[in-house]
Amino acid sequence: MKEIVYKNRLTIVFAITSLIIMGSLVLAYSIRFDFSIPSLYRQRIISLLPIVLIIKLVSFWQFGCFKGWWRYVSMPDLVQIVKASLLGSFIFVVYAVLVYRLDQIPRAVLILDGAFCFLAVSGIRFMTRAFREHYFPLQQGTESRQTRVLIVGAGDAGQMIAREIRSNLQLDLKVVGFVDDDPVKRKGTFQGLNVLGTHVDLQKIVTTHGVDEIIIAIPSASGTQIREIVNSCRESDVRFRILPGVGELIDGRVSVQQIRDVDLNDLLGREAIVLDEAQIDDYLRGKRVLVSGAGGSIGSEICRQVARFNPQKLILFENAETPLFLIEQELIQKHPELAIVPIIGDVRNRSRVNVIFDEQMPQVVFHAAAYKHVPMMENNPAEAVNNNVQGTRLLADSADDIGVEKFVMVSTDKAVRPTNIMGATKRIAELYVQSLNEKSKTSFVTTRFGNVLGSNGSVIPTFKEQIAKGGPVTVTHPDVTRFFMTIPEATQLVLQAGSMGSGGEIFLFDMGKAVKIQTLAEELIKLSGLQPHEDIEIIYTGLRPGEKLFEELLLDDEGVLPTPHSKICIAQSVTLPHATLIPLIDDLITDAKALDLPGLRKKINQLVPEYKPADNKPIAKVIRHPTAAIN
Repeated sequence: MKEIVYKNRLTIVFAITSLIIMGSLVLAYSIRFDFSIPSLYRQRIISLLPIVLIIKLVSFWQFGCFKGWWRYVSMPDLVQIVKASLLGSFIFVVYAVLVYRLDQIPRAVLILDGAFCFLAVSGIRFMTRAFREHYFPLQQGTESRQTRVLIVGAGDAGQMIAREIRSNLQLDLKVVGFVDDDPVKRKGTFQGLNVLGTHVDLQKIVTTHGVDEIIIAIPSASGTQIREIVNSCRESDVRFRILPGVGELIDGRVSVQQIRDVDLNDLLGREAIVLDEAQIDDYLRGKRVLVSGAGGSIGSEICRQVARFNPQKLILFENAETPLFLIEQELIQKHPELAIVPIIGDVRNRSRVNVIFDEQMPQVVFHAAAYKHVPMMENNPAEAVNNNVQGTRLLADSADDIGVEKFVMVSTDKAVRPTNIMGATKRIAELYVQSLNEKSKTSFVTTRFGNVLGSNGSVIPTFKEQIAKGGPVTVTHPDVTRFFMTIPEATQLVLQAGSMGSGGEIFLFDMGKAVKIQTLAEELIKLSGLQPHEDIEIIYTGLRPGEKLFEELLLDDEGVLPTPHSKICIAQSVTLPHATLIPLIDDLITDAKALDLPGLRKKINQLVPEYKPADNKPIAKVIRHPTAAIN
């Protein structure tokens, strides 16, 4: 039956609308004459019906009233119906005056006909939607088997979630109401559902209304607001999930399918980044873009973000085969029209790098390839120099040789007053691209930011693995703090900084407040449904080689300049002349290849005088966190 209806939908809609138009005129005459229409007027009705039918059908067709699906009718559809009804009624009145001079056509009939026609045409559509979304009592189904849902947030997102739940019985959910902290919305009614209180009242509302699950539907909420709501949800002792933030809802759709469990990105998140997409589009659209380290956490996300701006070609330069394959397949699936060139290669191989640049002729380069793990690079300093310094130098030189328009290097906060080899090598790389900018036609810019949540080998995946095994969770020091960003947030700002840079700048990103690693561990344990220090123990292992308690984004002699973007500023950094750097870096690379580690460290100190190796000795005894009772 449904297939027949769908196949003949337009014919059915046309027929129903025709019946409404004719019925409205007959009803208007009937009411005007108290349902006893004189025979003379009945003849006039018969003569008018074909005319009014043609006039109004054409009007409704002209305004697209036959195209929409009644089950999805909305305010824009209602506006079109109003326009069509007004136009049809106006033409009908003009026709009645000019042709019949209103003979046997009472003025009241003209008004009633227009009103009845509009009410019936719009009413049948909204009744269909109401039936589809199960607003009628007999449609509610067996409530005892439905999961009772409370929605936190009575804004647009929350109302769209409520509407989708109502229209999809297969979800087996029933919305009992909203919770919202906005004073204007309190005690209000949306979608026929009451606002039952604020997030502070969650525990009471859950008990009173028998709530089984809470959905947090405030995409624009800050991390602080989400933390407060989540704490209230935990006290309510029911399952809670969240609609992703604005940054994840790029396409503008809100759906029950996008609801997921709360994670650290939500609790630590900040306001959504507003990008100047026109500015980014100007330097990426139609360009040949190369991304080094394309298979890594940051590199792969840069590829995803760049692909949105329709480059002519996206060149994926990566040393690891499997990660390169995975990001290539993902991009092919999401952007089948995009020319993607996956290239296996090592940034330390001069010949390979030169051939890639000569063959592909990139116009924009994002350099994200680097060794980043601090303790590992402490044990392998020569490789850190070869990859982070020599690799950057080779890429930058090739970019200069072929005249790349823009070269964007991804750096780190660990390059500031480094206490480890990884940070020191990244600082040398910064110095090199800055100095090269002074003599090159290519614009070399650097972006400097802190840790990214969920990157390969970072603290979050490590904590999750430890929690899954039942603990303990290991934290290096109770006071250690780090700056954190989400991977999409960091890469979006990389693209934005690249669009703003004219050459030689070091762009700093607003990292928000530093976060205690201990806090991250405790929040992850709670999100796993467990209690820190009770179900999962936290132990302290001491700072690892090269680590420091606090990270910084600026050197003492670096000032800060604002930019048009609120989350990006420029470090007023001073670099050595390019001619001075070349012999120093040559000597450093020579020592690295010869594995002369004392000479290597001496050369690093010459290039980065602020480099002070951390003396982090492993602690002799594991320090356990005080018990919950003491807390």
